[in-house]
Amino acid sequence: MQFTQVTNVWNEVFGSQPDPSPWLVAATALTALVAVVPHPIWRLTRNAITIAHEGGHGLVALLTGRRLDGIRLHSDTSGLTVSRGKPRGLGMVLTAAAGYSAPSLLGILGALLLADGHITALLWGATALLIAMLVMIRNAYGALTVILTGAAFLLVSWLTTAAVQAAFAYLVVWFLLVGGLRPVFELQGKRRHGGAPQSDADQLARLTHTPAALWMLLFYAIGLIGLFGGGRWLLGL
Repeated sequence: MQFTQVTNVWNEVFGSQPDPSPWLVAATALTALVAVVPHPIWRLTRNAITIAHEGGHGLVALLTGRRLDGIRLHSDTSGLTVSRGKPRGLGMVLTAAAGYSAPSLLGILGALLLADGHITALLWGATALLIAMLVMIRNAYGALTVILTGAAFLLVSWLTTAAVQAAFAYLVVWFLLVGGLRPVFELQGKRRHGGAPQSDADQLARLTHTPAALWMLLFYAIGLIGLFGGGRWLLGL
């Protein structure tokens, strides 16, 4: 009986689910735009992009052998990831570059999973990443934000129908793809007016002795490739 139950869970998580209808895919894309474009709504939804941004810094820091001291998420939608290791070198460069790239890269990965029908795997995988991130959160607001986000994924995974799960999964991926670009535009606006001197692009410029504009172009390229490439997969083109 236990083996059968394990097999059923395995098949449910890693098996494929039916593709949603085209109208649902289109509706979730429009909803993601509404969650990103209007500034009053973006002030709230941007917290989810900040989770992906700081999570990207933290994950790459660990993968490159740095010591992750902690992650903080703030109510103004900013964040801070602190890691220890060599102040220069490839590991530090990759860690600094991971933040603005992470939402779009996660969106691309999500689009690949959804294109293959792995809706449940996406929801469970996202929940696992949020739980792992929670261990490294070092402030109350950050912990609350990650807990609420993880709870949303968990509740949708366990308590809703397949149609609701599909709608939620597609909405999340569209939001990552669309929302991953807006912070890059915001950073460009700040830098144009002399703000954000300690931004990721400026840190990367100092680390690599290259223009910060080059790193901004990289962030734009990843975001645009994610949006158009991932969007095509989601739309089944």
